[in-house]
Amino acid sequence: MTTTDDRDYLPAMARPGLLRWYDPFSRLMGAREAQWQLVAQAGIEPGGTVLEIGCGTGNVLLLAARAVPGATFAGLDPDAPALAVAAGKARRAGVALRLDQGYADRLPYPDGSIDRVLSSFMIHHLPQDQQLAALREVHRVLAPGGRLHLLDFDGTPSGPVGRLLHRPGRVGHGHGHAGPTFTAVPGLLAAAGFADVVELGRGTTLIGSHTFLRATRGAEPGQSTGR
Repeated sequence: MTTTDDRDYLPAMARPGLLRWYDPFSRLMGAREAQWQLVAQAGIEPGGTVLEIGCGTGNVLLLAARAVPGATFAGLDPDAPALAVAAGKARRAGVALRLDQGYADRLPYPDGSIDRVLSSFMIHHLPQDQQLAALREVHRVLAPGGRLHLLDFDGTPSGPVGRLLHRPGRVGHGHGHAGPTFTAVPGLLAAAGFADVVELGRGTTLIGSHTFLRATRGAEPGQSTGR
């Protein structure tokens, strides 16, 4: 765990000193293909506003910005060094990203201001009470008809690398709160106010299996949306 301000958070590689290895490791494990799938499922439109919670080093945002250059992109993460890496990558790619340091259960964005929220391998970093608080915040900032697209591990690490990393004493041991808690995520989405929760698919990396979920914020009474 790492502490910033008044809270602990779990860095992407579990230990801050390993951040430099995060991007090579995620590519090696097969995360990029799953992240491309997440971006494709989101159906981002030119002129839309997209937020990624737990954006880390910016990989998903950069994929999305290249795919839909006419949209506006923001990312939020508690890890300042990871955000600095994301900012450097965006600068080199000539991509405009808004990057904010903060927590998913305290989103610094106005009500109804976001068309799509993306979450990639992040929700398992949070205990279940914080998952619900974060999902309520996502619901708040989404415009009516806006959608959350969530990708995460859906069980105990089952791939060869996942089993190795989660052995006692290894880097990933105790990493996050994945496993049985993921089965509660659809219910948490409903509790957060989402009107429509759909599983869009499943996949696997060398770490283990994952699931794609879509959740939609319903239109306000008397409103219709074409999103």
